[in-house]
Amino acid sequence: MTALLEMRAVRGGYGGVDILNGIDLAVREREIVVVIGPNGAGKSTAMKAIFGLVAVREGEIRFKGQDITNMAPERLVPLGLSYVPQERNVFPSLTVQENLELGAYVRRDDAAAELAEVLALFPVLEERRQQAVGTMSGGERQMVAIGRALMTRPELLLLDEPTAGLSPRATELIFERIRAINQKGVAILMVEQNAKQALAFADRAYVLVGGANRYEDSGPAVLAHPEIAEMFLGG
Repeated sequence: MTALLEMRAVRGGYGGVDILNGIDLAVREREIVVVIGPNGAGKSTAMKAIFGLVAVREGEIRFKGQDITNMAPERLVPLGLSYVPQERNVFPSLTVQENLELGAYVRRDDAAAELAEVLALFPVLEERRQQAVGTMSGGERQMVAIGRALMTRPELLLLDEPTAGLSPRATELIFERIRAINQKGVAILMVEQNAKQALAFADRAYVLVGGANRYEDSGPAVLAHPEIAEMFLGG
């Protein structure tokens, strides 16, 4: 199957210092791909590089066959790529409704159908449409962030630590919704600290160390790998 997204020998980082040291990564249509590794491995930097937020010095990134290396985020969203960062991913002073509507800013058509789908996916947001997002729980704010990204009708959704800091119940709910989004045909590339739970339902997974690939396999195979389990999954 042709890859929807490809990173080929990508090097790049911040201020002339490379954090990514030749990463290769691919996401196929309708896949869930999880990226794990120790702190400082380059996981979040790789996501930012895909979305044009980190300078790529060498290598290339392709989306649907098109070279998007160092392309600005505002040009990537209309192509079908959407990104939910770990932090500062909502407008806390705005309501749920306003946050979701802002997600459709690049749309030139009526986004009412997408709004209805997001509210059906996250029923609590329907109940709290007029509530300021800053007054909501961490799990609810993450629902708003993911929902806002879905308003652009992405083909590939990038999620950076979507369950960071959430309660076990909220984590379980977010993972349930991620699987539901994927079942609707949206490919998912996810960096995740709750690696055991994420690997259990991932189609494929990458282990990064020092900004480079260490291991790649199906999610369950990575989960079952003794060395990976000992090094990164707590044994």
